[in-house]
Amino acid sequence: MSEQEYRHIPATGLAGQTGASAGLITCDICEALCCTHDEAATHCPICGAALHLRHKDSLTKSLAYLVAATILYIPANLLPVMQTNTIFGTQDDTIMSGVLVLMYTGSWPLALLVFFASIVVPLLKLFSISLLLYTCSKKSTWNPLQRTQLFRMIEAVGRWSMLDVYVVTVLVALVQFKSLAAIHPGGGALAFGAVVVLTMLSAQSFDSRLIWVAKTHE
Repeated sequence: MSEQEYRHIPATGLAGQTGASAGLITCDICEALCCTHDEAATHCPICGAALHLRHKDSLTKSLAYLVAATILYIPANLLPVMQTNTIFGTQDDTIMSGVLVLMYTGSWPLALLVFFASIVVPLLKLFSISLLLYTCSKKSTWNPLQRTQLFRMIEAVGRWSMLDVYVVTVLVALVQFKSLAAIHPGGGALAFGAVVVLTMLSAQSFDSRLIWVAKTHE
């Protein structure tokens, strides 16, 4: 079948069928709608990527990344994300202590932004992915459309949770007076960056089509 034919697959006669039962597969790379009646992996005629009706061990891989992210979330909040060395001594700052400093100095909007992006958002992502994995493992038919929208929101947030890492990086680059002050990233920044990356990998490993499996078999 040519590329042009793939782009114009007729939809007639497919009412009440799933895409898999109709021989339709969406490419994960270019999102082209491909037609095949062979359940074995084929290749997209447009970008050449391998096609799969389901990602193998999707829930297991996503759960593994999620557990690792959950474990690292604790040191990410307890360990200092930034160490400042001045002539007056050394000061270690965690994410929460940084939020408190911003509050005490009157920078309420920035304090709320850091608190929301660095503490609330990662926690909500962990909870949301856990909810998706649990409902899919139980083949739940509960609000599939809302769960799909939740998954898209998790993907959209992605790297924007790394606000603290960005701030530390910028500060390290800006402070040039080594004799008066020096800023170094702490272990919390590394753990926090790992949490963000692991949650992104967890979301990427999750096959969102599993949300609709139970619904289509009602």
